[in-house]
Amino acid sequence: MAQEKGDDELAKLAEHMKELWTKFKTTCSNEKIDQTLRLSDLCMESLCKLSDKWSNRLIDGDKMITKFHEYTDEACQKNKSIEEKQEKLSEVLADLKDGRKEEADLMATIQELREELIIKSKTSHLQFIFRCVDHKDLEKPYMLTLTINEEGAYEVISCFPPLDCIEELQQKVRETSNFSAFIANVRKAFIALTYK
Repeated sequence: MAQEKGDDELAKLAEHMKELWTKFKTTCSNEKIDQTLRLSDLCMESLCKLSDKWSNRLIDGDKMITKFHEYTDEACQKNKSIEEKQEKLSEVLADLKDGRKEEADLMATIQELREELIIKSKTSHLQFIFRCVDHKDLEKPYMLTLTINEEGAYEVISCFPPLDCIEELQQKVRETSNFSAFIANVRKAFIALTYK
């Protein structure tokens, strides 16, 4: 009987231990599941925040790339514009160089004519016919006829087409005796007429 009682107690103890073990497993399991769920929720929340953050950064990056492309396109357009302006400047400089050469040739011709004018008698006339004055009609003649009066001063006999400033120019050549500048200024005045 004592043995039956001991076996009963042992069976009860084993049963009790089994129940405790089941409760312990369930409790531990539930706590681990709760912890795992909490950790899973925290992880998901963190992932959502990171996803939002990286999405925003990606959008910002796309905007920066778009801006970069816009600035690159703008820089290319400005470079192209600069190249075009440099080409035009080169053309203008070439034209200017040609104009200076033409002016030097004209001045040399004027000097030769001046010397011829001085040599000729005082009753002779010297006529200048300018061409390539009007860019619309390069062959159109512009004429100036001069003589040296009895005092030895240059005198304009005729000017076609008439220039309003011819008296001024005539007075200036009398004061300076710079005949080549006088002829150059008359040509410039004819050119100015074509733009009126």
